[in-house]
Amino acid sequence: MWANIFFAVLLAGMCVYFVMWGLEYTLHQQVLLFMVASFFGIFMAFNIGGNDVANSFGTSVGAGTLTVTQALAVAAIFEVSGAVLAGAAVTDTIRSGIVDISKLGVSPNQFIYLMLSALAAAAFWLLFATKKGLPVSATHAIIGGIVGSSIVLGISMGGTELAFSTVKWSKIGEIAISWVVSPLLGGLLSYILYGLIKRNILAYNDKVEVRVKSLKARKKTLEREQKERFEALNDDEKLPYTTALLRDQEAFNEGECQRDELETEYYRSLHDIENERSNLDTLKALKTWVPLIAALGAVIMTAMVVFKGLKNTGLNLSTLHASLVMGMIGAMVWLTAFIYTKTIRGKHKEDLGKATFIMFSWMQVFTACAFAFSHGSNDIANAVGPFVAILDVIKENAIAAKASVPAPVILTFGVSLIVGLWFIGKEVIQTVGTNLTEMHPASGFAAELAAAAVVMGASSLGIPVSSTHILVGAVLGIGIVNKNTNWKLMKPIGLAWVVTLPAAACISALFFVVLSAVM
Repeated sequence: MWANIFFAVLLAGMCVYFVMWGLEYTLHQQVLLFMVASFFGIFMAFNIGGNDVANSFGTSVGAGTLTVTQALAVAAIFEVSGAVLAGAAVTDTIRSGIVDISKLGVSPNQFIYLMLSALAAAAFWLLFATKKGLPVSATHAIIGGIVGSSIVLGISMGGTELAFSTVKWSKIGEIAISWVVSPLLGGLLSYILYGLIKRNILAYNDKVEVRVKSLKARKKTLEREQKERFEALNDDEKLPYTTALLRDQEAFNEGECQRDELETEYYRSLHDIENERSNLDTLKALKTWVPLIAALGAVIMTAMVVFKGLKNTGLNLSTLHASLVMGMIGAMVWLTAFIYTKTIRGKHKEDLGKATFIMFSWMQVFTACAFAFSHGSNDIANAVGPFVAILDVIKENAIAAKASVPAPVILTFGVSLIVGLWFIGKEVIQTVGTNLTEMHPASGFAAELAAAAVVMGASSLGIPVSSTHILVGAVLGIGIVNKNTNWKLMKPIGLAWVVTLPAAACISALFFVVLSAVM
């Protein structure tokens, strides 16, 4: 209850501050339009938090690495930091170049209605999907919203042919292809990566744990048989046998005796068991594979932060410099992970499952942080982009091709994003982290790392993909390896992906008609 009150008060306070700032910023022009646009902009950010951010943290929560509260804390720091530090660049007023409204010659107010309708439509569609627990793409929702309102505007100004000519249908085709390509790429890489982890680490650990348990059972059996054998001796035999046992015990505890030097069969058998145990390298898989996988993860997540997260900060690293940074961080992570595996002692050396999941839990936390930073620096633009376009038109009474993003906008929308995660994000977290397949730290890390790698690769190649679809595909890849995928749940999710763009377009068209009539 107190957390709910805190976040509600926080959002209300930020909204009051934002309205006071915004009225000054827009010189008190078109106050009603500014208030309506602010409401829907903040509402859109709220729903991005409930769906996109929740989707990003679903694997961490589902794996048990983070609680919902801890995920919120990570999101609060890294999502908002990514938005404020790296999301405040110049933003295209027409998202993704999806429509060309220059053909229409629209007035400033018509442009505002267009963007406002897109924001409202995307926000309500995201809210609907979130309450159903369906992870969908906020980018596709806002694009659909812009397409819908643009078509209605075009029809009113020049007829159907002109309206449909403003839409770049090739881009719509690329988005449709991404419905298949995004989850397929995420699932394929996740399948390969987790298959590697399961085969070379988890399976080896299971085999070693079975051998350790077998040795322990043999040792207990030997002790029981020794006790029975001793009790079967007569009094004359017990004294010399006890003396021999004491001599063997002293030699055995010193640890330098040979098997043939021992007098009793009990200590010879015990020597064989301990010798077999000492020759069993329980940490072999952890020492060999975990540092390499951790280093690979560090390189990929560093690349994501540098090339996707920090690209808008003015930190213009050359490819060589960025590669050196990635290499250094990867080397440090490899060394840290390797040293950690060398320090594993005591029960963790035999409870390999726990030791492995501890290491992957740490790795997954860092992966989640990097993913959150990159997500905050990029996907917040789905709310910020259209809103800033509206804000700029209200202030300047003219349509500009681009508009700079004021810091209060980023900060307020960032806070709204976190509050949305807290209040309505649990359903999507449940879907991605638990309902699609069972997750643990190793599989959760594999899913996040695979998704990050595909996002980076697709971005560098200019392939339009959805991080939401990729991560869901990555989770499905985990389920395929473990043979426990919930394919029934994928039917409504897949349908929601396909429906997102046309649904947002229809809602936006309706909003545009209402706004044009009322305003």
